[in-house]
Order: sequence, then structure tokens, then C-alpha cells
Amino acid sequence: IIFSLIFSAFRPSFSLLGFSSFGLPSSLHFFISEQESMAQPEIHNGGAEKAEVVVSFTAVKPQLVVEAPKASEAVQFYKEAFGAVETGRTTHPKRKAEQELPQIISAQLQLAGSTILVSDLADDSAPSSVKGVGSGLSLCLETQDVEAAVAKAVAAGAVAEGEIAESDGACCGGRVGKVKDPYGFVWMICSPSAAAAAAKCGDTGVEA
Repeated sequence: IIFSLIFSAFRPSFSLLGFSSFGLPSSLHFFISEQESMAQPEIHNGGAEKAEVVVSFTAVKPQLVVEAPKASEAVQFYKEAFGAVETGRTTHPKRKAEQELPQIISAQLQLAGSTILVSDLADDSAPSSVKGVGSGLSLCLETQDVEAAVAKAVAAGAVAEGEIAESDGACCGGRVGKVKDPYGFVWMICSPSAAAAAAKCGDTGVEA
């Protein structure tokens, strides 16, 4: 009680000296509040500004999905028809007992400087868009000898579609032949377009 009376008597003096009722200088409380109010915009501004993420790709690899267990046959076909080179193969570690061939998850083929993947379609519950292998997909191969390339593909088991003719399509330019492989994929076999040939040769208007 005596302490309370003394503190009450000197309380105005504490206030004049800059002390609050909590025993801390009132200026210190103001400093903390000011810092908090200044820090909030900094956090907000820092969170609002995000560095732009740059994404680059090193390769695009088409995946050809064929009806299981025909991926192994498809790989052999692409070797014979187009001269593809197999660089790797991943098979399913647990295959069904009734399967004569291991399920191919992914076979990697090097073809014309690119990599394509060939896989078995294993899941019977896959969407119909996946089951319709070959639909809506064409692959383009450039060569200087279209006739020989088409003939080789047909000899390996492909079916020629139409005659070899001149074309200015987006996929191919120059002479174009079309074949469908035994797995439903369409291959456009074409000679380099005039524009592409000119670019390669650094054409300046003089015929090569």
C-alpha cells in the first residue's frame, strides 16, 4: 500500500521523464510502432515483385504408343524401314505370366538426329484418345531420295498412300511421299523445301 501511494505520487514525474506505466520509455514504444509500420510495406513490396522464370527445353521426343506387345516389333520395323538406331530400352519389371514378350515401357531410337520413344500400350483402361494409336499424328522425314526411302519403307511392311508429288505443306516441302506403318502412324517422306535448301546453302539468288 505504501509503495502504491509513493508510485502514485511520483507518477507524473515518470511521465515527464518519458516513462510509461509499463516502465519503458514512451519514445521506445513509438520507435517500435514506427518500425513495424515501415516494415509492413517492405514485406508487401518484396512479395509482390517476383523474378521472371526463364524456361528452356533441350529436346522434344515424340512417343509412339503401340498395342501391346507389339512395341518390340515396331522397334525392329523402324530399324529396317528408316535406319533407326536403338540406344536404350526399359521394360516392365513385372510382366504377366501369359505374355510371351516383356512389356516395353520405353525404347529409345535415334532417327535423323532426333530421339523417338516407342512404348507398349499396357493399360486397357486408357482413354480412347490414347487407344487410337496413330490417329491425328504424322511424322516427317527429310531425305534427298524420296523414291528410295518410300520403297524401303514399303519393303519393310509399310503401306504407301498416294503418289509421290510436289507439295508446299507446313510439314514438308518439295517432293513428298506418304506411308503408313503397320502400327497406324503416318510418315511423310519428303525432300527439303526450296526455302530450306536455300538457307542451308546460303543462297543469294544463284541456283545450286
